[in-house]
Amino acid sequence: MNMFDVYPVYDIDLQRAEGAWIWDTQGTKYLDMYGGHAVISIGHTHPHYVKTITEQLNRIGFYSNSVIIGLQQELADRIGKLSGKEDYALFLCNSGAEANENALKLASFHTGRKKVIAFKGSFHGRTSLAVAATDNPNIVAPVNETENVLFLPLNDESALEETFAQYPDQIAAVIVEGIQGVAGIIPAHENFLRTIRTLCDRYGAVYVADAVQCGCGRTGTYYSHNWAGVDADIYSMAKGIGNGFPIGAIAIAPKFTPKYGMLGTTFGGNHLACAAAIAVAEVMQQENLMENAARMGDYLIQELQKIPQAKQVRGKGLMIGIELPYESAALRKKMLLQEHIFVSGSGNKNTVRILPPLNLTKEQADIFLKAFHKLLAEPAD
Repeated sequence: MNMFDVYPVYDIDLQRAEGAWIWDTQGTKYLDMYGGHAVISIGHTHPHYVKTITEQLNRIGFYSNSVIIGLQQELADRIGKLSGKEDYALFLCNSGAEANENALKLASFHTGRKKVIAFKGSFHGRTSLAVAATDNPNIVAPVNETENVLFLPLNDESALEETFAQYPDQIAAVIVEGIQGVAGIIPAHENFLRTIRTLCDRYGAVYVADAVQCGCGRTGTYYSHNWAGVDADIYSMAKGIGNGFPIGAIAIAPKFTPKYGMLGTTFGGNHLACAAAIAVAEVMQQENLMENAARMGDYLIQELQKIPQAKQVRGKGLMIGIELPYESAALRKKMLLQEHIFVSGSGNKNTVRILPPLNLTKEQADIFLKAFHKLLAEPAD
Protein backbone atom coordinates (compact mmCIF):
# COMPACT_ATOMS: atom_id res chain seq x y z
CA MET A 1 0.00 0.00 0.00
CA ASN A 2 1.28 3.48 -0.90
CA MET A 3 0.64 6.74 0.93
CA PHE A 4 -2.09 8.90 -0.61
CA ASP A 5 0.02 11.55 -2.33
CA VAL A 6 -1.35 14.88 -1.10
CA TYR A 7 1.82 16.45 0.38
CA PRO A 8 4.71 17.90 -1.63
CA VAL A 9 7.73 16.96 0.50
CA TYR A 10 11.47 17.56 0.62
CA ASP A 11 13.70 14.50 0.39
CA ILE A 12 14.61 14.75 4.08
CA ASP A 13 13.91 12.02 6.62
CA LEU A 14 14.17 13.39 10.16
CA GLN A 15 15.18 10.99 12.92
CA ARG A 16 15.81 12.99 16.10
CA ALA A 17 15.48 16.47 17.54
CA GLU A 18 16.39 18.54 20.58
CA GLY A 19 15.29 22.08 21.38
CA ALA A 20 15.38 24.03 18.11
CA TRP A 21 17.66 21.49 16.39
CA ILE A 22 16.73 18.54 14.17
CA TRP A 23 18.91 15.83 12.60
CA ASP A 24 18.06 13.73 9.56
CA THR A 25 19.00 10.11 8.86
CA GLN A 26 22.19 11.30 7.11
CA GLY A 27 23.32 13.12 10.25
CA THR A 28 22.70 16.62 8.85
CA LYS A 29 21.78 19.13 11.54
CA TYR A 30 19.01 21.70 10.90
CA LEU A 31 17.82 24.78 12.78
CA ASP A 32 14.05 24.65 13.15
CA MET A 33 12.65 28.14 12.58
CA TYR A 34 9.23 26.78 11.64
CA GLY A 35 8.29 24.33 14.38
CA GLY A 36 6.17 22.16 12.09
CA HIS A 37 3.41 24.77 11.53
CA ALA A 38 3.87 26.50 14.94
CA VAL A 39 3.38 23.21 16.78
CA ILE A 40 6.71 23.03 18.64
CA SER A 41 6.31 25.51 21.48
CA ILE A 42 8.66 24.33 24.24
CA GLY A 43 11.28 22.80 21.93
CA HIS A 44 11.67 19.29 20.57
CA THR A 45 11.99 16.43 23.09
CA HIS A 46 12.06 18.71 26.13
CA PRO A 47 13.20 16.46 29.03
CA HIS A 48 10.24 17.33 31.28
CA TYR A 49 7.81 16.73 28.41
CA VAL A 50 9.33 13.35 27.54
CA LYS A 51 9.44 12.28 31.20
CA THR A 52 5.83 13.31 31.85
CA ILE A 53 4.44 11.51 28.80
CA THR A 54 6.50 8.38 29.47
CA GLU A 55 5.41 8.18 33.10
CA GLN A 56 1.77 8.73 32.13
CA LEU A 57 1.90 6.04 29.45
CA ASN A 58 3.25 3.61 32.04
CA ARG A 59 0.18 4.32 34.18
CA ILE A 60 -2.73 4.70 31.73
CA GLY A 61 -2.75 6.21 28.26
CA PHE A 62 -6.44 6.32 27.41
CA TYR A 63 -9.96 5.97 28.57
CA SER A 64 -13.06 7.69 27.23
CA ASN A 65 -14.98 10.63 28.63
CA SER A 66 -17.43 8.25 30.31
CA VAL A 67 -15.28 8.42 33.47
CA ILE A 68 -13.56 11.11 35.51
CA ILE A 69 -10.19 12.08 34.05
CA GLY A 70 -8.60 14.21 36.74
CA LEU A 71 -5.88 15.44 34.41
CA GLN A 72 -8.49 17.39 32.45
CA GLN A 73 -9.22 19.67 35.40
CA GLU A 74 -5.52 20.10 36.09
CA LEU A 75 -4.99 21.15 32.48
CA ALA A 76 -7.97 23.52 32.63
CA ASP A 77 -6.52 25.15 35.76
CA ARG A 78 -3.12 25.62 34.15
CA ILE A 79 -4.46 27.05 30.87
CA GLY A 80 -6.78 29.32 32.87
CA LYS A 81 -3.85 30.75 34.82
CA LEU A 82 -1.55 31.11 31.82
CA SER A 83 -4.23 32.81 29.74
CA GLY A 84 -5.84 34.88 32.49
CA LYS A 85 -9.21 33.31 31.66
CA GLU A 86 -9.74 31.36 34.88
CA ASP A 87 -13.54 31.85 34.84
CA TYR A 88 -13.83 30.17 31.40
CA ALA A 89 -14.62 26.47 30.89
CA LEU A 90 -12.55 24.06 28.78
CA PHE A 91 -13.71 21.53 26.19
CA LEU A 92 -10.99 19.22 24.89
CA CYS A 93 -10.75 17.69 21.42
CA ASN A 94 -7.94 16.56 19.11
CA SER A 95 -7.03 19.31 16.62
CA GLY A 96 -7.43 22.94 15.66
CA ALA A 97 -10.03 22.12 13.02
CA GLU A 98 -12.11 20.27 15.60
CA ALA A 99 -11.71 23.15 18.02
CA ASN A 100 -13.08 25.62 15.47
CA GLU A 101 -15.81 23.20 14.43
CA ASN A 102 -16.98 22.89 18.03
CA ALA A 103 -16.67 26.63 18.65
CA LEU A 104 -18.94 27.46 15.73
CA LYS A 105 -21.36 24.68 16.63
CA LEU A 106 -21.57 25.98 20.20
CA ALA A 107 -22.15 29.52 18.90
CA SER A 108 -25.02 28.27 16.76
CA PHE A 109 -26.54 26.34 19.67
CA HIS A 110 -26.25 29.41 21.88
CA THR A 111 -27.79 31.90 19.43
CA GLY A 112 -30.14 29.65 17.46
CA ARG A 113 -28.67 31.22 14.30
CA LYS A 114 -26.85 29.93 11.20
CA LYS A 115 -24.71 32.64 9.62
CA VAL A 116 -21.00 33.03 10.35
CA ILE A 117 -18.76 35.96 9.45
CA ALA A 118 -15.24 34.96 8.43
CA PHE A 119 -12.52 36.92 6.67
CA LYS A 120 -10.64 36.84 3.40
CA GLY A 121 -7.31 35.11 3.86
CA SER A 122 -8.64 33.00 6.73
CA PHE A 123 -7.66 29.43 7.52
CA HIS A 124 -9.67 27.63 10.19
CA GLY A 125 -9.15 23.95 9.37
CA ARG A 126 -10.27 21.15 7.08
CA THR A 127 -13.34 19.69 8.78
CA SER A 128 -16.77 20.51 7.40
CA LEU A 129 -17.69 23.87 8.94
CA ALA A 130 -14.11 24.91 9.67
CA VAL A 131 -13.18 24.53 6.00
CA ALA A 132 -16.38 26.28 4.91
CA ALA A 133 -15.12 29.27 6.93
CA THR A 134 -11.69 29.00 5.29
CA ASP A 135 -10.94 31.31 2.36
CA ASN A 136 -9.40 28.75 0.01
CA PRO A 137 -11.70 27.28 -2.68
CA ASN A 138 -9.08 24.64 -3.52
CA ILE A 139 -9.69 22.76 -0.27
CA VAL A 140 -13.46 23.28 -0.02
CA ALA A 141 -15.23 20.24 -1.46
CA PRO A 142 -18.71 20.71 -2.94
CA VAL A 143 -20.26 19.05 0.12
CA ASN A 144 -18.65 21.73 2.33
CA GLU A 145 -20.04 24.69 0.42
CA THR A 146 -22.63 26.75 2.28
CA GLU A 147 -24.28 30.14 1.97
CA ASN A 148 -24.14 30.51 5.74
CA VAL A 149 -20.53 31.79 5.75
CA LEU A 150 -19.99 35.42 4.78
CA PHE A 151 -16.42 36.43 3.87
CA LEU A 152 -15.45 40.04 4.55
CA PRO A 153 -12.15 41.92 4.11
CA LEU A 154 -9.97 41.69 7.21
CA ASN A 155 -9.66 44.95 9.15
CA ASP A 156 -12.58 46.59 7.28
CA GLU A 157 -14.76 47.93 10.09
CA SER A 158 -17.30 49.49 7.71
CA ALA A 159 -17.92 46.17 5.92
CA LEU A 160 -18.37 44.48 9.29
CA GLU A 161 -20.86 47.06 10.50
CA GLU A 162 -22.81 46.94 7.21
CA THR A 163 -23.03 43.13 7.31
CA PHE A 164 -24.36 43.09 10.86
CA ALA A 165 -26.90 45.74 9.89
CA GLN A 166 -27.95 43.64 6.88
CA TYR A 167 -28.38 40.46 8.95
CA PRO A 168 -29.20 41.83 12.42
CA ASP A 169 -30.78 38.66 13.79
CA GLN A 170 -29.06 35.98 11.68
CA ILE A 171 -25.35 36.09 12.59
CA ALA A 172 -24.34 33.38 15.03
CA ALA A 173 -20.63 34.14 15.20
CA VAL A 174 -17.65 36.08 13.95
CA ILE A 175 -14.52 33.92 13.71
CA VAL A 176 -11.16 35.64 13.37
CA GLU A 177 -7.49 34.77 13.71
CA GLY A 178 -5.61 37.27 15.83
CA ILE A 179 -2.87 36.98 13.20
CA GLN A 180 -3.65 35.16 9.96
CA GLY A 181 -0.89 32.59 9.64
CA VAL A 182 -1.42 30.75 6.36
CA ALA A 183 -2.25 34.04 4.61
CA GLY A 184 1.25 35.33 5.36
CA ILE A 185 1.26 36.66 8.96
CA ILE A 186 -1.44 39.30 8.57
CA PRO A 187 -2.41 40.82 11.94
CA ALA A 188 -5.98 41.76 12.74
CA HIS A 189 -5.80 45.37 13.89
CA GLU A 190 -6.48 45.85 17.57
CA ASN A 191 -9.25 48.36 16.92
CA PHE A 192 -10.83 45.91 14.48
CA LEU A 193 -10.95 43.23 17.17
CA ARG A 194 -12.50 45.73 19.56
CA THR A 195 -15.12 46.52 16.89
CA ILE A 196 -15.93 42.81 16.58
CA ARG A 197 -16.48 42.68 20.34
CA THR A 198 -18.76 45.75 20.24
CA LEU A 199 -20.85 44.48 17.34
CA CYS A 200 -21.19 40.97 18.75
CA ASP A 201 -22.47 42.49 21.99
CA ARG A 202 -24.87 44.79 20.16
CA TYR A 203 -26.35 42.09 17.92
CA GLY A 204 -26.12 39.07 20.23
CA ALA A 205 -23.50 37.20 18.20
CA VAL A 206 -20.56 35.15 19.47
CA TYR A 207 -16.95 36.30 19.10
CA VAL A 208 -14.79 33.27 18.28
CA ALA A 209 -11.05 33.92 18.55
CA ASP A 210 -9.09 31.39 16.49
CA ALA A 211 -5.82 31.06 18.39
CA VAL A 212 -4.76 27.74 16.90
CA GLN A 213 -1.58 29.12 15.32
CA CYS A 214 -1.31 32.49 17.07
CA GLY A 215 -1.99 31.18 20.59
CA CYS A 216 -0.13 29.32 23.32
CA GLY A 217 2.07 32.31 24.07
CA ARG A 218 3.56 32.60 20.60
CA THR A 219 3.05 36.36 20.38
CA GLY A 220 4.13 37.12 23.95
CA THR A 221 0.65 36.82 25.42
CA TYR A 222 -1.28 33.56 25.66
CA TYR A 223 -3.76 34.50 22.91
CA SER A 224 -2.69 37.06 20.32
CA HIS A 225 -6.20 38.52 20.53
CA ASN A 226 -5.38 39.68 24.06
CA TRP A 227 -3.35 42.56 22.65
CA ALA A 228 -6.66 44.26 21.78
CA GLY A 229 -7.68 44.37 25.45
CA VAL A 230 -11.07 42.69 25.01
CA ASP A 231 -12.30 39.18 25.78
CA ALA A 232 -13.61 36.82 23.12
CA ASP A 233 -16.50 34.49 23.93
CA ILE A 234 -14.68 31.37 22.74
CA TYR A 235 -10.96 30.79 22.13
CA SER A 236 -9.94 27.86 19.94
CA MET A 237 -6.48 26.38 20.36
CA ALA A 238 -4.31 23.41 19.37
CA LYS A 239 -0.81 23.15 17.85
CA GLY A 240 1.49 24.58 20.53
CA ILE A 241 -0.52 23.40 23.53
CA GLY A 242 0.59 19.80 22.89
CA ASN A 243 4.08 20.48 21.45
CA GLY A 244 3.45 17.77 18.85
CA PHE A 245 0.97 15.58 20.69
CA PRO A 246 -2.47 15.85 19.01
CA ILE A 247 -4.72 17.92 21.24
CA GLY A 248 -7.15 20.76 20.67
CA ALA A 249 -9.44 22.76 22.92
CA ILE A 250 -11.87 25.61 23.22
CA ALA A 251 -12.02 27.97 26.20
CA ILE A 252 -15.65 29.00 26.73
CA ALA A 253 -16.95 32.13 28.49
CA PRO A 254 -19.22 31.71 31.54
CA LYS A 255 -22.33 32.89 29.69
CA PHE A 256 -22.60 29.54 27.84
CA THR A 257 -24.66 26.80 29.46
CA PRO A 258 -23.46 23.24 28.80
CA LYS A 259 -25.90 20.41 28.09
CA TYR A 260 -25.11 16.72 27.99
CA GLY A 261 -24.37 15.61 24.44
CA MET A 262 -24.15 19.04 22.78
CA LEU A 263 -20.41 18.51 22.18
CA GLY A 264 -18.50 15.25 22.25
CA THR A 265 -15.37 13.34 21.29
CA THR A 266 -13.90 9.87 21.71
CA PHE A 267 -10.22 10.71 22.04
CA GLY A 268 -10.34 14.34 23.18
CA GLY A 269 -8.95 14.96 26.65
CA ASN A 270 -7.53 11.48 27.08
CA HIS A 271 -4.94 10.83 29.79
CA LEU A 272 -1.91 10.95 27.53
CA ALA A 273 -2.98 14.09 25.67
CA CYS A 274 -3.66 15.91 28.93
CA ALA A 275 -0.30 14.85 30.36
CA ALA A 276 1.45 16.25 27.28
CA ALA A 277 -0.40 19.57 27.48
CA ILE A 278 0.17 19.85 31.24
CA ALA A 279 3.89 19.36 30.68
CA VAL A 280 3.85 22.12 28.05
CA ALA A 281 2.04 24.49 30.42
CA GLU A 282 4.48 23.70 33.23
CA VAL A 283 7.52 24.37 31.04
CA MET A 284 6.01 27.58 29.68
CA GLN A 285 5.53 28.88 33.19
CA GLN A 286 8.81 27.62 34.68
CA GLU A 287 10.95 28.88 31.78
CA ASN A 288 9.01 32.13 31.14
CA LEU A 289 8.54 31.24 27.51
CA MET A 290 5.93 33.90 26.75
CA GLU A 291 8.39 36.54 27.92
CA ASN A 292 11.13 34.93 25.82
CA ALA A 293 8.86 34.85 22.78
CA ALA A 294 8.16 38.56 23.16
CA ARG A 295 11.84 39.42 23.72
CA MET A 296 13.23 37.28 20.91
CA GLY A 297 10.43 38.35 18.59
CA ASP A 298 11.22 42.01 19.17
CA TYR A 299 14.88 41.31 18.46
CA LEU A 300 14.21 39.41 15.23
CA ILE A 301 11.69 41.94 13.95
CA GLN A 302 14.02 44.87 14.66
CA GLU A 303 16.90 43.15 12.86
CA LEU A 304 14.77 42.03 9.93
CA GLN A 305 13.39 45.55 9.46
CA LYS A 306 16.96 46.72 8.81
CA ILE A 307 17.23 44.49 5.73
CA PRO A 308 16.81 46.61 2.56
CA GLN A 309 15.27 43.72 0.61
CA ALA A 310 12.51 43.24 3.20
CA LYS A 311 9.45 44.94 1.76
CA GLN A 312 7.54 44.43 5.01
CA VAL A 313 8.08 42.59 8.30
CA ARG A 314 4.85 41.62 10.05
CA GLY A 315 3.83 39.87 13.23
CA LYS A 316 4.33 39.74 16.97
CA GLY A 317 6.61 37.63 19.13
CA LEU A 318 7.79 34.51 17.36
CA MET A 319 5.13 34.66 14.65
CA ILE A 320 6.84 36.64 11.90
CA GLY A 321 6.35 37.12 8.17
CA ILE A 322 9.00 38.71 5.94
CA GLU A 323 7.62 39.91 2.63
CA LEU A 324 10.14 40.16 -0.19
CA PRO A 325 9.81 41.97 -3.54
CA TYR A 326 9.82 38.59 -5.31
CA GLU A 327 8.55 35.05 -4.75
CA SER A 328 10.30 33.40 -1.83
CA ALA A 329 10.24 29.73 -2.91
CA ALA A 330 13.80 29.62 -4.24
CA LEU A 331 15.19 31.40 -1.19
CA ARG A 332 13.32 29.07 1.18
CA LYS A 333 14.70 26.05 -0.65
CA LYS A 334 18.24 27.41 -0.30
CA MET A 335 17.65 28.10 3.38
CA LEU A 336 16.80 24.45 3.86
CA LEU A 337 19.20 22.67 1.52
CA GLN A 338 22.21 25.02 1.73
CA GLU A 339 21.93 26.67 5.13
CA HIS A 340 20.04 23.81 6.80
CA ILE A 341 17.34 26.03 8.31
CA PHE A 342 13.63 25.25 8.20
CA VAL A 343 11.36 28.19 7.30
CA SER A 344 8.05 28.23 5.44
CA GLY A 345 6.05 30.00 2.81
CA SER A 346 2.44 31.14 2.94
CA GLY A 347 -0.54 32.03 0.80
CA ASN A 348 1.37 35.19 -0.08
CA LYS A 349 4.07 33.71 -2.33
CA ASN A 350 6.51 36.52 -1.54
CA THR A 351 6.37 35.97 2.22
CA VAL A 352 8.75 33.87 4.32
CA ARG A 353 7.07 32.66 7.51
CA ILE A 354 8.98 31.84 10.69
CA LEU A 355 7.42 30.16 13.74
CA PRO A 356 10.30 28.80 15.85
CA PRO A 357 10.07 27.19 19.30
CA LEU A 358 9.32 29.69 22.04
CA ASN A 359 12.60 28.87 23.79
CA LEU A 360 14.63 30.13 20.82
CA THR A 361 17.96 31.64 21.93
CA LYS A 362 19.65 34.79 20.65
CA GLU A 363 22.48 32.62 19.31
CA GLN A 364 20.01 30.61 17.26
CA ALA A 365 18.24 33.78 16.08
CA ASP A 366 21.61 35.16 14.93
CA ILE A 367 22.36 31.96 12.98
CA PHE A 368 19.09 32.46 11.12
CA LEU A 369 19.73 36.18 10.53
CA LYS A 370 23.24 35.55 9.21
CA ALA A 371 22.01 32.91 6.76
CA PHE A 372 19.08 35.05 5.67
CA HIS A 373 21.38 38.05 5.03
CA LYS A 374 23.75 35.83 3.08
CA LEU A 375 21.10 34.45 0.75
CA LEU A 376 19.44 37.81 0.21
CA ALA A 377 22.79 39.19 -0.94
CA GLU A 378 22.89 36.55 -3.70
CA PRO A 379 21.08 37.18 -7.02
CA ALA A 380 17.42 36.13 -6.88
CA ASP A 381 16.56 33.05 -8.95
